[in-house]
Amino acid sequence: MNKINTVEIYLSDFSLVNPLGSNLNDIKNNMLLGKRSGLLENSSLPNEGSLFVGAVQADLPNLTHKAKHFNTRNNQLAKLALQSLENEINDVKLTVSSERIGVIVGTSTSGIYEGENAVKTELESGALPSDFDYRMQEMFNLAEFIADDLDIQGPAFTISTACSSSAKAFVTAKELILAGVIDAAIVGGVDALCGMTVNGFSALDSTSNGLCQPSSATRDGINLGEAAALCVLRKDKGHIKLLGCGESSDAHHMSAPHPEGEGAISAMQQALTCAGLLPSDVDYINLHGTATKKNDAMEATAVNTLFGSDTPCSSVKGMIGHTLGAAGATEIGLCWLMMQDNNQQFIPHCWDHKKDAELAEIALTNIGQQSKNPIKYCLSNSFAFGGNNVSILIGA
Repeated sequence: MNKINTVEIYLSDFSLVNPLGSNLNDIKNNMLLGKRSGLLENSSLPNEGSLFVGAVQADLPNLTHKAKHFNTRNNQLAKLALQSLENEINDVKLTVSSERIGVIVGTSTSGIYEGENAVKTELESGALPSDFDYRMQEMFNLAEFIADDLDIQGPAFTISTACSSSAKAFVTAKELILAGVIDAAIVGGVDALCGMTVNGFSALDSTSNGLCQPSSATRDGINLGEAAALCVLRKDKGHIKLLGCGESSDAHHMSAPHPEGEGAISAMQQALTCAGLLPSDVDYINLHGTATKKNDAMEATAVNTLFGSDTPCSSVKGMIGHTLGAAGATEIGLCWLMMQDNNQQFIPHCWDHKKDAELAEIALTNIGQQSKNPIKYCLSNSFAFGGNNVSILIGA
């Protein structure tokens, strides 16, 4: 098959912060070992009882020297991720003017955590705290902060389409580069834990009573998580390429996926077609894999329909939880990390190994499972409320 796009776009560097760690070495080691220690029981976020969440444990940068509306946990996570991209971003600026560098990122929470705390203060004292600024909660805040911090003047905006937000950031950045609007971009996503999402998903009966178990017969919902995942896209150098993107909107239901996976199949096929690849070329599939009844059933059906039952696949949400607006970029980043240095070990599927006989057959990976050859092509799925589906295919 021939590629639709001939311009090569590289994921030249990635930075990740999530429950597996705050640097690439720790994250890769913990990921390949299948560590679930980042999922911790939390009683402060739920209105009642406790739930397991994937919280970032690293010390976060102080932003008090920034404008007041930038002082959010979401931006602290972003800043921590930006710190390790400094050299790569400076290298891009040697050949690309700041007006030709875009900032396209995804989030679903922005500074809602700070908004929740401000309302609590107001209820107790009658006034909002002096350090609260409503602009903390605006979705644009994340892109504005990153552009300000990096002194970038190119197009900057935040995409918020729930769980596909940061995957769509890659699609949009690619389109802007191909259209000649920009030459490079900072892409990715950031989401911080907050009470609204924890209690909102609980109200939908979508949260697990314990550790989430993707694809298991015992699965009962998600563990929510937080993360930052930022990547430098550029045309002139790199190792891993952004080969294909697929998008669809099946609009089947506000919160439930199409049961036959029509939108998911369409997004995956578009990514393959864009990359000029066949299903048999893909070495690994990162599943959206939320551990909810309907999502896992739909995705197994979709993957089996398009790829059959032999392509290795796994969900990382059993290790880091569902990081919502940061999930797409985070999981693309974990695939990127898995592919470094001609690695042949797959990201493991972490669960209780209780197979659901009602799910279509797919090849879930085990801890330590090796590929016969270096992993060359990876597909990553992100599916959101409203049937907003995105598939991203990267390759060496």
